Amino acid sequence: MPDHARSADPAVQAQLDRLWALSPGADVLGLGRITQLLARLGDPQRDLPPVFHVAGTNGKGSTCAFLRAALEAAGYRVHAYTSPHLVRFNERIRLAGRLIDDAALASLLAEVLDVAGDIGASFFEVTTAAALLAFARTPADACVIEVGLGGRLDATNVLPTAAACGIAALGMDHEAFLGDTLPLIAAEKAGIAKPGVPLVTMSYPREIAAVIADMADRRGALLLARGVAWHGELDDATLQYRDARGALELPLPRLHGAHQADNLALATAMLRHQRALMVPIEAIAAASAGAFWPARLQRLSPGPLVDLLPSGTPLWLDGGHNSSAGAALAQALPQLGIRGDTTLILGMLANKDAAGFLQPIAPLLSRVVAITVPDHASHAPAALVDIARQFAIPSTHEASNVSEALKIVAQDTDGPEKTPILIAGSLYLAGDVLARNDELPS
Repeated sequence: MPDHARSADPAVQAQLDRLWALSPGADVLGLGRITQLLARLGDPQRDLPPVFHVAGTNGKGSTCAFLRAALEAAGYRVHAYTSPHLVRFNERIRLAGRLIDDAALASLLAEVLDVAGDIGASFFEVTTAAALLAFARTPADACVIEVGLGGRLDATNVLPTAAACGIAALGMDHEAFLGDTLPLIAAEKAGIAKPGVPLVTMSYPREIAAVIADMADRRGALLLARGVAWHGELDDATLQYRDARGALELPLPRLHGAHQADNLALATAMLRHQRALMVPIEAIAAASAGAFWPARLQRLSPGPLVDLLPSGTPLWLDGGHNSSAGAALAQALPQLGIRGDTTLILGMLANKDAAGFLQPIAPLLSRVVAITVPDHASHAPAALVDIARQFAIPSTHEASNVSEALKIVAQDTDGPEKTPILIAGSLYLAGDVLARNDELPS
């Protein structure tokens, strides 16, 4: 799917332009092209430090953030590959703890594209090859790699082995690629299972758990499911984690929402069930307090967008874009004092289920302002307004962009109470918001 990547660096932009000229117009899942491309580059995927490979519908990026934070707190140098980027393409590739710089990125993309011309590799396949090449050449102690789409046929699934694999929360998304039922989607996600490698999962309904267990068995992976091999329970102030090695009491994450505590628990279980690196309990606790993942219930700091609102108005940003994310938000928002008086500024890609996302959070909303997602095929604001009205949301508006939407909200805000505002519906929209508010992920 197009990422419409842009760079302020001319050398990087020149390579991104080459990439768009060479890549097919649509994703075609499969490992043939990426395997051929990596072979021409010397198979860098075979020369990596211990890998932590994470799939899932929601939460895989946050799980990767907790893994990286814990490994770094333990003193390790960590590579990370995540997607999509929010503002700058460089966010996808982190070398030994630092975002890749423009000069190195331009050189890597050029090197990959120079050998990729006749393969027809996709945007994601080329960028995955560039990341793996960078990881193989740069000394580090661990790699944290997020699956792009699905798992079984995702370009990252060329990894021959791993220290641990994990599957985060599952839900309906990308049905055109992965299937239109949760068991089908689960089978694709579980395709990252590797012989002899721990496959650490959340707890799922029986029919989904059976699919994952079957895939783990066929691949020779060691299945470690929540509620069986490990446990994580929340109370008001801590995450109570336990497994066969003992019990841990961890502080709740800096990232907001019970779903983030679940992601921390998954990362903890992955670290506890691998044997490649020693990670002390103190490092996991430090990750809980220190891990940050932008556009996941992030309260925006003062900047050009926040300054459009009356002083003190809470402005939150979340990249959630499917029904599972809507349900997680419905649980998390009241814990932040966000209840039935909330304004939602909503923009969603055209292939996303807007009604499924809105339904769980509709009772918390007093107003929806619908916008487009810049540079992407998205639901028309009028269509989003029609969907919002189906849920009896009291007030609905249309706007051309997020700045105009905030101006509409500001005009209607009066009195001493500063009612919260949430911008959500797309990670691509979240990237536009962060850029407009001068909050670049680092």
